[in-house]
Amino acid sequence: MDRPTGRDWQLTPTGEPRGYIQPHTLRELWFHTGTACNLTCPFCLEGSKPGDNRLQRIALEDVRPFMDEAVTMGVQQFSFTGGEPFIVKDFVRILAYAQALRPCLVLTNGTEPVLKRMAAIRRLREGLHPVSFRISIDWPERDRHEAGRGPGSWEAAWQGLAQLHACGFGVSLARQSEVDEDRAAADAPFRAEFLARGLPEDLTIVSFPDFGLPGEGRDVPAITESCMTRYQSEQGRREFMCAFSKMVIKKAGAMRVYACTLVDDDASYDQGGTLAEAMGVRVMLGHHRCYTCFAYGASCSELAR
Repeated sequence: MDRPTGRDWQLTPTGEPRGYIQPHTLRELWFHTGTACNLTCPFCLEGSKPGDNRLQRIALEDVRPFMDEAVTMGVQQFSFTGGEPFIVKDFVRILAYAQALRPCLVLTNGTEPVLKRMAAIRRLREGLHPVSFRISIDWPERDRHEAGRGPGSWEAAWQGLAQLHACGFGVSLARQSEVDEDRAAADAPFRAEFLARGLPEDLTIVSFPDFGLPGEGRDVPAITESCMTRYQSEQGRREFMCAFSKMVIKKAGAMRVYACTLVDDDASYDQGGTLAEAMGVRVMLGHHRCYTCFAYGASCSELAR
């Protein structure tokens, strides 16, 4: 595709050079399994719901070339997001291939699709590299969680997390965050729930702000080149996710590499059909979700930075 090169891409609305990240290595490769999901959450940053096809479901034949290419580039981990990955028919087979190459992380809502496929998931314990799971439980209160994800989703997610942990898999929890929250205080009710369910109190909790819906343009401060040098060190810039990771999606029948997990709603961030091609493309910080990473250090990755 023709990459954007015009004023709106290179410059901020005030005419200043736009901030950017220059990728330096491929440590983590993400795959989007498709925007179909068993739940319909009004806040979903992917707009996922049952039968959704904005991003198409992947198959092993789609992703195998990217995994093989990533290994030649020294990738450390394969990570998967959706939608709900476990409604994809080929997903356990995809995970089995991936874990023969590198450790894997799966983002899941932990509900019915996971619980129904637990026997097949359990067999992944026998693979060469570990598979871990991050389960989304938005709020520690059942009613508040189910207001977004639907009746029964809170307990099902906790059951999914507990069963995966009991199988010997690494597990973490993803929750929603609020502006100016006290993070330790916000985590505390989840940690109490861990203990009540016989889980380790110190499980990793990852918090995310409201990223908005696909295609939603939010009015946020522009990130300039000056911002990136004034407020970020060279090491800090290297720790942005788009500096060390990519995401592969399937759209209109084609597999494409995007700059990160948060910008697949903007074709400006399509960086090519191979990882080698994508790694040479500068990532302009023009998406409104880029500001969340810049201002708050948001990251979908669990790799040590």
